[in-house]
Amino acid sequence: MAQTAATTAPQQPTPPSLSLPPSQFARLQPHAYLLAHLSPPASSNQPSIRANGRSPLQFRVTSANAGSLTHTNGSAVVRVGDTAAVCGVRAEILHTDDIASWSVSRPAAPESNNKRRKLADTNQKPSQETADDGTRNNEEDGSEDDQEDESYIQDFNLLVPNLSLSTGCAPGFLPGAPPSALAQGLSHQILSLLHSSRLVREDDLRIWYQPPDLGAEDLERHNESEQMDVDAAHDDQQTKNREIKAFWVLYIDIMIISLAGNPFDAAWAAVVAALRDTKLPRAWWDEDNEMVLCSEAVSEAKKLSLRGMPVASSFAVFEADAAAGWRAVVIPDAEEEEKIDEAKRKGLQRRWILADPDGYEEGLSQERVSVVVDKKRDGKVLIVRMEKNGGWAVGAKELKQVVDVSAQRWDEVKRILEQC
Repeated sequence: MAQTAATTAPQQPTPPSLSLPPSQFARLQPHAYLLAHLSPPASSNQPSIRANGRSPLQFRVTSANAGSLTHTNGSAVVRVGDTAAVCGVRAEILHTDDIASWSVSRPAAPESNNKRRKLADTNQKPSQETADDGTRNNEEDGSEDDQEDESYIQDFNLLVPNLSLSTGCAPGFLPGAPPSALAQGLSHQILSLLHSSRLVREDDLRIWYQPPDLGAEDLERHNESEQMDVDAAHDDQQTKNREIKAFWVLYIDIMIISLAGNPFDAAWAAVVAALRDTKLPRAWWDEDNEMVLCSEAVSEAKKLSLRGMPVASSFAVFEADAAAGWRAVVIPDAEEEEKIDEAKRKGLQRRWILADPDGYEEGLSQERVSVVVDKKRDGKVLIVRMEKNGGWAVGAKELKQVVDVSAQRWDEVKRILEQC
């Protein structure tokens, strides 16, 4: 019986795919990739969405945990998306004898602050309110006490922030490298904001010495009116004898352990959370030993009475016209406005303001906006600081929108920090 061998047709090779996976497309054409997400076809009826799945004005998920470090006076860990910052506050004593300019800068009449404090205590004209968490909000901005608070803090460097980027927080940070310009710039930003926001009060950092009054028992008191006059003169004399012997210096160390864009918001939130967690031991001047002593009792430690709770919100501007790189020629304002009007008539959007940009979006944005806001108890929004650089796309109308979004962000961060 003849056998026939079955022949099989040779298989044709599979043609290579002409499409790229999203991850490779995002690397090869990052601007076009993000633009495709932000401007979907009109026929699809899809809203603008970022490559990370967020809407343009949506912030990343934020979490905070206070008291994470044991060998500090206060600490916190804040995570904003994949960006994480750890902050620890260490308090050290600075004796006035170690301050070279103390003899010429010491207050000539320290009793003036005490008199104003007495007026506030008697509720004649309350200017401050103390919350349960130790923070105090001013009802009257620009009071004399608040203006004087910053003199010693800035002159004697009582707040010392230092930010570092840990090895491995991002691919570009290698071991043994010197401090980067980003770390130094963030440290300066935090120091400047600590001073401008007046977050820490000088009253919490001063260590007073009250000399004993040995002649009070020998005063003759004949009637009630004389008793009140003698007590008032006695209090004034004690106030005049009060003397500042030392200050608390707060070393605020921040480490970015994971960097995925927008490190300033995470670092500043960690600073605020750590200061809210900071407790200073009871300290006094021992005249016999001529030194400052501290109590070891934890129950006697006192929290800082912070001035409000400023929250930072950062934004980046993404432009559709930058597909071929940043524009080498500056377009005149008139021509720019004409192109914008034409785009609006065609229903096209040329610019997007992106809240809380990640590392991918920061590399595609030139213009940045940072807004720091705080809220009073009556809900009034206070703009503590506003910075804008790198472009001209954000005008007055856009700034108002950014401030409104920042005010909503303040409510969210306040709830997170109160729960940590």
